[in-house]
Amino acid sequence: MSSIQSGDHHEVVDVTRAGRRPHVLMVVANPGVSSTLGWPVGFWAAELFHPLHDFMARRYDVTIASPEGGRVEADALSDPRDESRWSADDLISMGALSTPEIVARLEATPALRDLDLDAFDALVVCGGQGPMFQFRGHPDLERAIARCFEAERPTAALCHGTCALLDVRLSDGSLLIEGRTMTGFANVEEDYGDAAVGQRIMPFRIEDEARGRGANFIQAGLFKAFAVRDMNLITGQQQYSAHKVAELVIAALGD
Repeated sequence: MSSIQSGDHHEVVDVTRAGRRPHVLMVVANPGVSSTLGWPVGFWAAELFHPLHDFMARRYDVTIASPEGGRVEADALSDPRDESRWSADDLISMGALSTPEIVARLEATPALRDLDLDAFDALVVCGGQGPMFQFRGHPDLERAIARCFEAERPTAALCHGTCALLDVRLSDGSLLIEGRTMTGFANVEEDYGDAAVGQRIMPFRIEDEARGRGANFIQAGLFKAFAVRDMNLITGQQQYSAHKVAELVIAALGD
């Protein structure tokens, strides 16, 4: 048994370039407080951990970062261990949150301003409640999105993380999403959430804002898994779309 190497038992994955695997930058929100409800907000667990699982299966290098750096936290409702049991069936997130190496990465995320953005092959902006109170208008995040998109690298966002796309301008001054097909957390899903809580949850609605900026916003219906690619822009509708986003990123990387 002493001659067995630690990696010998892992599944063999056919890859295009064995010597250098793609390096994906995944961005999650820093902990915050909802300005509408006053409760703690963060990132949605499945929107980080489901694509992370897919990328790890492809042997990708993944950096988990946040706009300001430091410790990050999952939204309570997205944590399978939460007493609400809202996400109790999310076994992938349960596994990630029970893995010491992954938990350690959440304790000390690098800040976007400290990263060499040209070192990454793709960008994935994860959602949750926190993004709606931090991502929009954040200069470092908007810079990362514009840099990645204009370098023709896969540039992805999902669920409420798509709010980070709304005001991004390219080097020619145009809005990134103008004239592009995209999705994100849809009005039908905002309606569902507002009804469940009994008041308006979010300070604005991504679907309305995107349409107002000339985007062709499309969606598949309430909580349907859905993602769309327009050039190298990849967007997912909500947390159930995380795997589809990862699949489109992998396909765009040609790997």
